[in-house]
Amino acid sequence: MKSYIFIFLTLINITIMNSQPNKTSEKYNKGWNKLKEIDGEAGEKVVNGLKDISPELSRFIIEYSFGEVYSLTTLDNKSKEIVAISSLIAQGAIPELKVHLNGALNTGSTINEVKEIILQMSVYCGFPKCINGMKALRQVLEERKALGIIDKEGKTASTNTTIDKYTLGAKFLAILKDNQEQILKENFQNLSPELVRLTIEYGYGDIFSRDNLDKKYRQISTISALATLGNAQPQLKFHIEAGLNIGLTVDEIKEIMLMMTVYAGFPASINGTNSLKEVIQEHKNQ
Repeated sequence: MKSYIFIFLTLINITIMNSQPNKTSEKYNKGWNKLKEIDGEAGEKVVNGLKDISPELSRFIIEYSFGEVYSLTTLDNKSKEIVAISSLIAQGAIPELKVHLNGALNTGSTINEVKEIILQMSVYCGFPKCINGMKALRQVLEERKALGIIDKEGKTASTNTTIDKYTLGAKFLAILKDNQEQILKENFQNLSPELVRLTIEYGYGDIFSRDNLDKKYRQISTISALATLGNAQPQLKFHIEAGLNIGLTVDEIKEIMLMMTVYAGFPASINGTNSLKEVIQEHKNQ
């Protein structure tokens, strides 16, 4: 009888062990190392804080988000974190944003580059989300300073004193794609000339013309925010095409959309990839 009980208990133990996530798996270890590389202690705290309520979620974050998606190699880590913070600002997800603001600073973005991304989100997500993002950055910088972390300030944007904002904005809009000023006027000048003027003056004269963030990073940020929002497909397609025009590759934009599976969900990723597919097809037909 005792031998049967022993065999029974042994089988139960084997079943329990097999049901536990294999935290020594290659994917888990790969994801854990990538998490530490990018987000450091801030990311570890989030994952560890979930283990008591949902160990499955903790494991999936490590294995899928970092073991799979973050381990793709087309975008560098700096670009990936620009995707992340832009998506999270668009959603207003402040606790998660703070984790990835740490990540952005850890992966090579300067303080002023992160500020620029947040400023740019005022165009695509509105001022309230931009304000909340800037407040989150201030908190993160204070916390990092208290830990003895000294982040690079980075380049300050030059001040335009010679060209009026409309002319400057039209010039920088044309860098993304020709004839856009004329297209805006054809669509909106009779109905809302103020919209045409403010789009060009603020979106491109005030924001896009600032010279302390690379244009590629600006487009990565914009594509991420618009794919996340999911309600502006024409504008998303425009900025995908603009990204290609200034030097982003199709593969880089594909990877932005794959990152949407982590930050905005699979529908946003699928819809964004469909927009990219349409842009590629339109280019072939031209």
